[in-house]
Amino acid sequence: MIEDGSSGPKAYFPGPRSENESWVRSEFQAIVDDWFDWRRNSLPGDPAAIGAEERLTPGFLVERERTAQALAELMALLRRETPTYSPRYAGHMVSELSLPALFGHFTALLHNPNNTSREVSKIGTVIEAEAIAMLAEMVGFDPAVARGHFTSGGTMANFEGVWRARYRLDHWLALALWIAETTGETLDLFAAAHMGWARFAELVSRYEPPAAELRQASAVAGNPADVFRRIGVACGRDYSGPVVLVPGNKHFSWQKAANVFGLGEEAFWSAGLDAEGRLDVADLERRLEDAATAGRPVLAVVSVAGTTETGEIDPVDRVCDLLENLQAGRGWRIWHHVDAAYGGFLCTIPDGRHEAVLSPRVRKALKAVGRADSVTIDPHKLGYTPYACGTFLARDADRYTVSVFDAPYLERPHLAQDLWSATLEGSRPASGAAAMWLTGRTIGFRPDRFGAILAGTVRARQVFQDAVRAALPDLRFLEPADSNIACFSLASDGEALSSANRRTAALYDAVREDGDFHLSMTTLRRPGQAAQIAAHAARYGLEDDDDRLVLMRGVFMNPYWSSASVSERLVPEFVAALRRSIETVGA
Repeated sequence: MIEDGSSGPKAYFPGPRSENESWVRSEFQAIVDDWFDWRRNSLPGDPAAIGAEERLTPGFLVERERTAQALAELMALLRRETPTYSPRYAGHMVSELSLPALFGHFTALLHNPNNTSREVSKIGTVIEAEAIAMLAEMVGFDPAVARGHFTSGGTMANFEGVWRARYRLDHWLALALWIAETTGETLDLFAAAHMGWARFAELVSRYEPPAAELRQASAVAGNPADVFRRIGVACGRDYSGPVVLVPGNKHFSWQKAANVFGLGEEAFWSAGLDAEGRLDVADLERRLEDAATAGRPVLAVVSVAGTTETGEIDPVDRVCDLLENLQAGRGWRIWHHVDAAYGGFLCTIPDGRHEAVLSPRVRKALKAVGRADSVTIDPHKLGYTPYACGTFLARDADRYTVSVFDAPYLERPHLAQDLWSATLEGSRPASGAAAMWLTGRTIGFRPDRFGAILAGTVRARQVFQDAVRAALPDLRFLEPADSNIACFSLASDGEALSSANRRTAALYDAVREDGDFHLSMTTLRRPGQAAQIAAHAARYGLEDDDDRLVLMRGVFMNPYWSSASVSERLVPEFVAALRRSIETVGA
């Protein structure tokens, strides 16, 4: 329940049986009516382009009928689509849409502003800035100084983080290279690449480097092969470029980033995971030392708040502590990006009445997200917003800065009127921003509002696990669970892991064939997730004879699970469906 006397999720979602149909129909009609009224009355002196008599001609009516038939065909096709709105669907990170998000998206869709420029989006860009401030405050940034924008999804938002981290590292290193070549001093590569903007400004004031020469010393603005060679000469060792430190549970978008930004996959160094599948901070520290020893500047450190496979929350607070200590003790300013594409909205739970659904460790991690340099959030996941909608957030204007292609290399532009030069995507719709703006204005991103809804989904996962443990002891859960995702394998006491993996995969096929409920399957693999696999095998007394762990995966993000009528009816049915499928699989 949302704690203001309202009905919580029931007031903000369509209902799995279209319970809010009458209200939703009236709001959609109001949106369409207002849109037509706007078009009719905005420029009343303009001539009509489609006459009344023309609309009655045979040719016009034929074209209308052709469109109506094609539309009917499309609607019929989509009735066979996966019913992801239903609580019976717990397969992937997609669920019901909230009504504020749906109304906001649809309204902006009709007006079709392009947030690349205020010339074509004088309202959409304002809505975007206000929605960004809401989300920035949600993750712990100061909304008055934070910056960001909406993207097509988490992959593009992660790319935006890499782009900005590269911008500042490249500026710092280009200046240091120019100074080393000008003065003949040996380049201290690692210190130079992490010097910070204050030191950068001090050196610019002292040496007054020509902007054109700095561009030629930049691996981004100049010739990267030549710049790498020059860096090697200046520091007295071959230079192989920067690295990005990512946890072993990284999303596939980071491999894409390596390709797109020309860093090479070798440049994405994995930091180890602990036995619970989270970033091992001690190993991260070792990898940072390895990078310093190897002369490989660290473009960024990435931590994950809500892993794709199993929903773990990395110890963001301890990563922040480590990087802040390195800055204070050694002067290293290393970019920290939190990939909270899935778990970002869980930041609404801590400090409220429902925070006990999360462990103290997870609460500490989520409350530290605002200490990072940049954050990715996907409203089209736990924000219950239509696809495609991602968000990139930066702590302040300094961290949001990127290259301006026609400006001197010394310039550090901040937020301009138009964002086209500060976003990797050119044209961007206002629909995602409008969806989040209306969500923030109605539900609100507070612990007693949005946090209450998400806490209900975490409880739903807990209720499911308790019911399964009581009825089906051979379903072995991956422990501990940090969020609303439950993962489990089918295994008997003493069974070989390889056998359990085969039976778990067969169980997935059987559940899919049964069709009453939707789950997904994921696989943990060695060496990256070796400790977690070993811990799972040891916890349940399995013979550890395989290099992977096959898991069934239930994503309990559907808001209707918090309804007593849904939970009391469907949890037993869910357990019964799993029992039928286990009987199909056999020993």
